[in-house]
Amino acid sequence: MRQTFVTMAFFAVVTGVGGGTVRDLLIGAPVFWVHNAWTAPVCLGVALMVWFSPSRWWQGESTRVIEWADAAGLGAYAVLGTAKALALGVAPVPAAMMGVITGCVGGVIRDVIAGRPSIIMRPELYVTPAALTSAICAGGHMAGIDKMIVWPVAALAGFGLRGAAIQWQLALPAYGWRSRGK
Repeated sequence: MRQTFVTMAFFAVVTGVGGGTVRDLLIGAPVFWVHNAWTAPVCLGVALMVWFSPSRWWQGESTRVIEWADAAGLGAYAVLGTAKALALGVAPVPAAMMGVITGCVGGVIRDVIAGRPSIIMRPELYVTPAALTSAICAGGHMAGIDKMIVWPVAALAGFGLRGAAIQWQLALPAYGWRSRGK
């Protein structure tokens, strides 16, 4: 989008902390990145790295690398968001919803501010892998399964489903799909 560095840095921070910020505000927890000295600098460092990298790295077929990195982040952040909510006493179903919010909302905020259609407005599987991850994480917690087993399984399940969606353009049927041919 031909942004200035300041704009790119702003979007990097908003994307990186947006979902977790909304989660923390909803569950009444201190906003994580405000109290962690490393979160914002890491987001800014990534923006700086991208700023000085060749733009061809981020265009055309190269965008697949970004999609796969995002898939890994989606799985990881959905687990972390669910786990944090559970640790703070949030019931399992709302905690799973907090995992979905943590994984997806930063990108939504970025897209809304940038005036771009968000991936969640397409039938492509994106929220669904975050929901799968969060459900496995919350379900494992309810079943009393050790988090060192549940968390990686949950993150890999979400990553795998999102990866399958990237590879084979998997999507859920859109509303009204049955009535289109009539």
